[in-house]
Amino acid sequence: MPSFKISARIVPALLMGLAAAGPALAAGVTPPVAAKTAWQETRHGEVVSDDYRWLQKKDNPLVIDYLTAENAYTDAMTAGLKPLRDKLYAEIKGRMQEVDLSVPTRRGAYYYYTRIEAGQQYPLNCRRRAGADLAYDEQAAEEILLDQNKLAQGQQFFAVNAFSVSPDERLLAYTTDTSGFRQYQLHILDLRSGKLLSDSVPRVTSLAWAADNKTVFLTQEDATTKRSDRLLRLTLGHAPAQVYHEPVEQFALEVGTSRDREFIELNISSTDTSEVRLLPSKRPGDAFRSVLKRESGHRYSVEHRDGRLYILSNKNAKNFRLVSAPVATPQPRHWVELIAHDKDVLLSGVDAFRDFLVVNEKSGALNRSRIYDFAHKSWRGVEFDEPVYLARPIPTPEFTATRYRLSYQSPLTPPTVLDVDMASGARSVLKRQEVVGGFDASRYESKRLWISARDGVKVPLWTVYKKGVKLDGSAPLLLYSYGSYGIATEASFALSRISLLERGVIYVQAHIRGGTDLGEAWHDDGMLMKKKNTFNDFIDSADYLVKEKWTSPDRLIIEGGSAGGLLMGAVVNMRPELFHAVHAAVPFVDVMNTMMDASLPLTTGEYLEWGNPTQKAAYDYMRSYSPYDNIERKAYPAMLVTTGLNDSQVMYWEPAKYVAKLRALKTNDAPLLLKTNMGAGHGGASGRYNAIGEKAFQMAWMLSQWGIAE
Repeated sequence: MPSFKISARIVPALLMGLAAAGPALAAGVTPPVAAKTAWQETRHGEVVSDDYRWLQKKDNPLVIDYLTAENAYTDAMTAGLKPLRDKLYAEIKGRMQEVDLSVPTRRGAYYYYTRIEAGQQYPLNCRRRAGADLAYDEQAAEEILLDQNKLAQGQQFFAVNAFSVSPDERLLAYTTDTSGFRQYQLHILDLRSGKLLSDSVPRVTSLAWAADNKTVFLTQEDATTKRSDRLLRLTLGHAPAQVYHEPVEQFALEVGTSRDREFIELNISSTDTSEVRLLPSKRPGDAFRSVLKRESGHRYSVEHRDGRLYILSNKNAKNFRLVSAPVATPQPRHWVELIAHDKDVLLSGVDAFRDFLVVNEKSGALNRSRIYDFAHKSWRGVEFDEPVYLARPIPTPEFTATRYRLSYQSPLTPPTVLDVDMASGARSVLKRQEVVGGFDASRYESKRLWISARDGVKVPLWTVYKKGVKLDGSAPLLLYSYGSYGIATEASFALSRISLLERGVIYVQAHIRGGTDLGEAWHDDGMLMKKKNTFNDFIDSADYLVKEKWTSPDRLIIEGGSAGGLLMGAVVNMRPELFHAVHAAVPFVDVMNTMMDASLPLTTGEYLEWGNPTQKAAYDYMRSYSPYDNIERKAYPAMLVTTGLNDSQVMYWEPAKYVAKLRALKTNDAPLLLKTNMGAGHGGASGRYNAIGEKAFQMAWMLSQWGIAE
């Protein structure tokens, strides 16, 4: 049986270590040493010891003392970086347009937008009434719906998640988090009086208004596991009533409204299976009806238009196909196929409008769209010319819209908002992110690279760098990737990256297996019992970059966060000599202790991604790569590990335990730093200036590892 205890003999030893760390920090900068406690558990016949299990007790004051000591050590070790950090902060902030306005989006009789003012951490949510022809009217009076800066006053952390206006546009339902733990509280605001209603519900993850303007459907997460397992019906002024509870631990709920506002949609999904249930929005008291009964391995989503459902389905179609069927008879025997399955093209989404249908696709690690014109029964493609880019839809709420909104960016193109005329294909640039001081893309180069992994599979990479950088192995290079949950690596633009490029750093991202960069099979080949392909692809990418003299091991820094932090921990255990330094952000490194504890947030829902360790074959495989369990007595690269005390996705104790164990076993004196944001969660600091400060610190540390001092 598992056991946990800090004895009276152990506690003073820990306190002595922390006390000793204090004065030493001012003089010789000595790292804190975490105490070891006795803890054992037998798993599949293996006796597992965990000396740092005590760090999992957040309510133990000694845990906070230890994290505080690690922060003090990191501050002392990086004190000399302050001038560079301040310079980077000024550069990033100086390129940012501090007074900004989003492109207004029409919903009903209003245009909604956000704007932010100089010196403010958070935006204001605003609207203006549309003109007589429903065009945006700059002369109309502005209504400030939410001033997030006022709501955030007195809070270390603040975030708005859901934001939904009632159909009659008189009430606003929104959710807020003030800890970083991603537990959101529902609020209902009367937009006429500016007063909050008494209705408030905790742990809300999604919401949808019914057509009566007084009923809101909510999904609520479990207080312990954080699984969205309950659907509630809230009639304003009354206590919420439970409509549905999902009993299967691998499934979670999300609720929304169809674009034509005819239906409330309940999406029930796991990693490999989904089910959609519909309820007529005008009859909120009715029961939800399943579109297609749950079938193991079948994933599908639906859109509604004119009495028909447009269904993206992976039934006999790995990368999905598009079919349509009547709402009353959506079974496969009634399907009409619109787009057949293509092993080289992933259908990632569909949007239905009154006159058009838009299908979003991914092929060759690039995004594109197809538009179907119902009147002319014809398709039109939306593609872009750069070798690498990111193009994805921005919500276009109005069912009658004739223009489809896209966000486009690339390593060389700042984020750009486009409207595509769905009838003609003509494109209008509505806004391009301003880089204050200018950004001359001609001074940089971006390329697509393909490498051969050890099993012969071709893996795509993309890179961006300043022209003139020598490709002789001497260049500093930052290699980033993720590779999990079917989340693709995207070729985006970043203001902060300019500061690295200007200092001669080559930036590379690898589309390793585990994402859907090259389709659903790409995800399958990097999960469960094939997870090691993810790590091998990353190492093979790094080996390629060294072999082709893009960089060398003593100039190569790697970075990844969350499941990408697992990637960091795994590859440095496998090939520590290949990397000079590592930034592991909120890293999922204590795989076995997390996945063996079904009471922890998100654990059971992820059995289908990582495996269920109660099964011995899965246990043995996961155990063989879990970073925490495979730390050895050997030399490791320099490492900066960052986390948040209130992280709900990867608990703070995973990186804390990892650093404690690594510090005890590593045989070299390369820096090992742990920095914990004591007032944030998985996404780091919430305010934009605070976020820039965190980024500047991380970049300054990496630059120092390359020997770049200014």
